[in-house]
Amino acid sequence: MSSPVPHIVIDAPHGSDVVASPAPELGWRTETTTPDWLQAVAGIEITRDGDLSTHRIDGRASTRIAWPFAPLTPREQVSLRVRVTGEDGVEGAWSAPRRVVAGFLGDDEWQAATIGLASPSETAQPAYLRTEFEAIGAVTRATLYATAVGVYQVAIGGIDVDDQVMKPGWTPYEQRTIHETTDVTALIAEGRNAIGVRLAGAWATERFGFRDSARPLYGDQPRFAAQLLVEYADGSSEWVVTDASWQASTGPITASGLYAGEDYDARSALVDGDGRGFAEAGFAAEGWEAAAEQEPIHTPEARVSPFVRRIEELSVQQVITTPAGRTVLDFGQNLVGRLRLRVSGPAGTELTLRHAEVLEHGELGTRPLRAAAATDHYILSGEGLEEWEPEFTFHGFRYAEVEGWPGEFDPADVTAVVIHSDMERTGWFEASDPLVNQLHENIVWGLRGNFLYLPTDCPQRDERLGWTGDIQVFAPTASFLYDVRGFLDSWLRDLAIEQVDGVVPFVVPNALGVARPAAAWGDAATVVPWVLHERYADVATVERQYSSMKGWADVLIDLAGPRRLWEGMFQFGDWLDPDAPPHLPANAKTDGDIVASAYLFRSADAVARAAALLGRDDEARQYAEIAEEVRTAFLAEYVTPAGRMMSDAQTAYAMAIVFDIAPADQQETLGARLAELTRLSGYRIGTGFVGTPIIQDALTRTGHLETARRLLTQTENPSWLYPVTMGATTIWERWDSMLPDGSINPGEMTSFNHYALGAIGDWLHRVVAGLAPDAPGYARLRIQPHPLAEFDHAWAEHLTPYGTARAGWTRADGVVRVEAVVPPNTTAVVVLPDGHELEVGSGTHQWEMEDAAPPAAASRIDLDSTLAAVIDDLDAYRAIGEVLEAANPESAHAFRTNTKWSERRELGEALFMHAGPDTQREIAERLAELSAKREGARVDA
Repeated sequence: MSSPVPHIVIDAPHGSDVVASPAPELGWRTETTTPDWLQAVAGIEITRDGDLSTHRIDGRASTRIAWPFAPLTPREQVSLRVRVTGEDGVEGAWSAPRRVVAGFLGDDEWQAATIGLASPSETAQPAYLRTEFEAIGAVTRATLYATAVGVYQVAIGGIDVDDQVMKPGWTPYEQRTIHETTDVTALIAEGRNAIGVRLAGAWATERFGFRDSARPLYGDQPRFAAQLLVEYADGSSEWVVTDASWQASTGPITASGLYAGEDYDARSALVDGDGRGFAEAGFAAEGWEAAAEQEPIHTPEARVSPFVRRIEELSVQQVITTPAGRTVLDFGQNLVGRLRLRVSGPAGTELTLRHAEVLEHGELGTRPLRAAAATDHYILSGEGLEEWEPEFTFHGFRYAEVEGWPGEFDPADVTAVVIHSDMERTGWFEASDPLVNQLHENIVWGLRGNFLYLPTDCPQRDERLGWTGDIQVFAPTASFLYDVRGFLDSWLRDLAIEQVDGVVPFVVPNALGVARPAAAWGDAATVVPWVLHERYADVATVERQYSSMKGWADVLIDLAGPRRLWEGMFQFGDWLDPDAPPHLPANAKTDGDIVASAYLFRSADAVARAAALLGRDDEARQYAEIAEEVRTAFLAEYVTPAGRMMSDAQTAYAMAIVFDIAPADQQETLGARLAELTRLSGYRIGTGFVGTPIIQDALTRTGHLETARRLLTQTENPSWLYPVTMGATTIWERWDSMLPDGSINPGEMTSFNHYALGAIGDWLHRVVAGLAPDAPGYARLRIQPHPLAEFDHAWAEHLTPYGTARAGWTRADGVVRVEAVVPPNTTAVVVLPDGHELEVGSGTHQWEMEDAAPPAAASRIDLDSTLAAVIDDLDAYRAIGEVLEAANPESAHAFRTNTKWSERRELGEALFMHAGPDTQREIAERLAELSAKREGARVDA
């Protein structure tokens, strides 16, 4: 037995000790090699102002623990330690101390005026602000609180105060703004000091909306506010605050916008004749004007969400000269960020950098950007080697076109800088299929690119909005891959703010006008808080969001009326169903009313469960009864007694099964029809945003694992792997954002970085690898792997609130080996592939069992075989396709995409419309060869 060692976790942004609450929740992960270890007692020790106090916890509780001490006061610094004792009686040593800093302001402490340029010459004019102050003694501590309606960076003494990017991000500025809390003690010297601010508009001044409705929402100029508390060794302190005594100017950042990009003229650097920069004391501020006080910023609150930082740098993989003679850099990965240049040349030389996600016909594919120019300009100062990176914009790109480079171009002088919210990575997955691994990597990069202060739909075009439907379906996948609790906690606060009479807008923050209800989009209000409870045991967020959840559900209940069906209204529906025309993305096979009523059930049920969790028993019963009424109405209206959905489409069946609307005794029938529809389509995906996250669960839950495998591994369009075969490195918005001929989908909205269709990641983790929570926060795990035919292995690993968990399987020599790692202080329910079920404690476990025989291919396929037999026999299907492709590629395409692979039609009949007699004869010969080869192999065996 080993002594248990706890590691403290607090509610602070990743890599920070600064908390936003006087009573932050805390927890710890315990490391021990003792098997079946469970905590019996924990002691929490706090050191504050030299005094020690402790709190005892009996039992297993070790995550999301309510603050057990007196509330923190502003700027208070305390130290925590934890010691745990297991049920085996072994007491561990005290943990390493964990520093906690109170990052919030006291009541009425915010006193900074809001300032900006007095006479800007342009809309969204970037600005530079400065002041100087005297530190009148030895400084023991200095804390900066700063915010903006816009984006900013502060430098003191010419040194940036932190490494954050584009702070404070985007919130509904009129109701909620965020301040950073930064310890700047090391930057303050006794005597004269200077503070300098670089400021631009970004989200605050961007023109949000589509076409003629685009407009800035928060004013046409950025504005800034800050206050610095300087504490001295003699016990005195003073505030330095923004006010009209500050100075303001324009400078080298001459224009900046999220969509447009950034312009920088290095000849206008704010350096005086003595070489001092504008953020240094003594700078000669000639030509600067007094800053103007602006409309006050809403009193800011401390940060809950993660910081945004520069996370990674990528080098140029290839330099391409396009057919038009342009120089394009390929970074090998679709990413979100900007370029950093190292360049020297004559003063006044202008570099132009254009960004795009793809090439089309060998040139930069900019049409999907719509009105976003995504173009940066840099004008050289001519003073030796210059280094530059845009500061207040970002782009979604894999390719960058460089124009105007002076002299010989060296690709080593350009680096792509990846930026996103700095969250702790918590989840990994691998399988033996390299295409599936690339799919999973694309999911990860899609999250990284669209989690930049808020969960956006896309990072590149003139949109980049917090679409609620996208995160509603993707939250389970996201919560496995990264610790997104604080990120989504913060965004949900904005969602509640933006609700109007319970209605959740399409996007949060709401940049698209009057909020209107839409199924699967507004349901983010009920689904996302429950995901945080399921994955992190986060009850506090559910409690805070409960009125928001209930408000949304009440809207839907009122809309449904006594029929308990949400009908006849606008819906996005199963958005981007692959059969919808490019210009009509809502025209799905599944009727929008079915989607709406299914989500009415889901939200009513979610509110019932939340009410029960919070001890609101009367409301729990009320909403559970409503959910049952919706279920009854849904089944009567949309499901026939024989088990057919009125919309005979994959998404309709998947919702009825996975949302548990259909009773258990009917789900098998629904699942059989879902599997049949999937085979009829040639194992091509037929779902949009609503059905895609759940179709694989619907198939596996009803016993159709092989159908799910075929759907997963399909490479023809539409499928998850088709983009991978086309070179995708992120998840696409459309199944066919890039057409097979290399041209961009003609639809008006075509993004190559859109995580919603990557929601299959959750199924890969939970079902294929078999790692899932069986109790909130993984207090109990469910280890239930599903070995897929033709795969040799799959595994998933997740850093749970209790520690690292792992599940997976390998296949070799007729044996399947299942492996699991269960973290200390948890247990796991294990369901093995052979059906054996058991419960285990913490530690490493292995089980072996005989491998189930894979589905046998028909020994003989010929023109008399059914189409179902053909599509279930990949070798035969591919042989037919090869012959058709050689004879007539258009006929081959039509045969693959238009054929209904039915058990009641024969191959010869289907070929009649696609192949002449000679081609049919050649197909018959190829199939005969294949059948003979199989017969020979069986005889030899």
